[in-house]
Amino acid sequence: MQLIPAIDLLGDDAVRLEKGDYERVLFRQPRAEFFSRVLATHPALIHVVDLEGARVGALRHDVIAHCVALAHGVPLQVSGGIRSLDAARSVLATGVRRVILGTALWEAPDALDQFVEGLGERLVAALDVRDGQLVVRGWLAGTGLGIDEALDRCVRAGVTRVHVTAVSRDGTMSGPDLDLYARVCASGLKVVAAGGVRDDADLDALARVGCEGAVMGVGLLARLGLEA
Repeated sequence: MQLIPAIDLLGDDAVRLEKGDYERVLFRQPRAEFFSRVLATHPALIHVVDLEGARVGALRHDVIAHCVALAHGVPLQVSGGIRSLDAARSVLATGVRRVILGTALWEAPDALDQFVEGLGERLVAALDVRDGQLVVRGWLAGTGLGIDEALDRCVRAGVTRVHVTAVSRDGTMSGPDLDLYARVCASGLKVVAAGGVRDDADLDALARVGCEGAVMGVGLLARLGLEA
């Protein structure tokens, strides 16, 4: 089980939101300072989300390039507003290891196949789930897709890894939705879990249902001696 610290970006700062609500900022710290704190934990991978990019549909490449520099060689997985294959490739060209895409995969019938063909294992498909349904555009819009249909599409397209967020638990410190993750892991895909992950006990529970990794946001703050 790989613990992946999350760094969410809004403006020039690292932040944590509650349930993805841009009006409910639980924590804010200058980007470089927060990176330094995270690097002190010696992570093998860092999860970076450009929240502004997710909201407006255009990831800020200059910000991501700065994050790559701040990471000092620690690999990044990046998401937030990556809406085209060219945009994904340009993000990877900055030195990012893999990209997480959600909205772009689900808004056209053949998009998922095209992104898998173009990016291979450097693509991670985002399944952001609220009440059993996929949401997109920074969790602000529905898709009409249920989780089972989305998983079936991922398997048929050749996706290797999915990033699954239980939206209602994000930023709540209420524990992960183990039923959701067990359901997703049964697909045979590699699964990274997010939403409500608090501590080592949660990581152990996620490992037991089959997840390969978990992203920790608010729970990470406590590990760093910070308060939300």
